Amino acid sequence: MRVFNSSPPSEAQTRTRILQAALKLFASQGFDGTTTRDLAQAAGVAEGTLFRHFQNKKAILVEVATSGWVEILTDLLTELSEMGSYKAVAQVMRRRMWNLQKNADLMRVCFMEVQFHPDLRDRIQEEVIGKMTDVAEAFFQTAMDKGIYRQADANLVAKVFLGMFAIAGFSNNTLMQPDASPQQMQQMAEGLADIFLNGVLAKD
Repeated sequence: MRVFNSSPPSEAQTRTRILQAALKLFASQGFDGTTTRDLAQAAGVAEGTLFRHFQNKKAILVEVATSGWVEILTDLLTELSEMGSYKAVAQVMRRRMWNLQKNADLMRVCFMEVQFHPDLRDRIQEEVIGKMTDVAEAFFQTAMDKGIYRQADANLVAKVFLGMFAIAGFSNNTLMQPDASPQQMQQMAEGLADIFLNGVLAKD
C-alpha cells in the first residue's frame, strides 16, 4: 500500500495565500479593521510566517493594491489591442463592467483603500496609472492622426475614457446593480460608448 504525503506549500504558494486572504479581508473589513492575526488565520499560517514574507500589514496592502492595478492595466492593454475598430468602445466598456462585477474585492481595495493612504496612492499613480494613461493616450492619438476621432488633447481624452470605468470601482452599484444581467451591462456599455464617441450636444 502506497502512502502519498502532501508536500508543504512552497514559499511562493504561501505568499500567494497571504495576498489572497488579505484581498478578501481588506475588501470586507477594510485595512484598519483587519488585524495581522485575522490575516494569518485566513491564510492558514502563523503570524510569524506572515512577517517572514512581509515587513508589516501596510506592506501587504501595497502588494495587493499594486498587483491589482497591474492586473487592471494588463486587462486594458489586452482590450485595446483586441478592439476591432476605433469605434468598438462599447465592447471594451462591457468587458470592463463584467470585470468590475467579477473582481469586486479587487476593485474595492484598489479604489477605496488607496484613498486613505497617500504614499500608496502616489506609488500607484506613478507606477501604474501613469502607464495606463500613456497607453490609452497613444491609442487615441493614433485614431486622431487617422482622422477617425476629431483632433483634441489625446491625454485628456485618455483620462476621460479611463474615468468612465474607473468611477465604477468606488462602489459596486455606482453605475448599475451588482446583479445586473448581461443585457443590462450591454445597454449601459453602449450608452457610455455613445456619449464618449458622440458627446451630449444635439447635432445641427
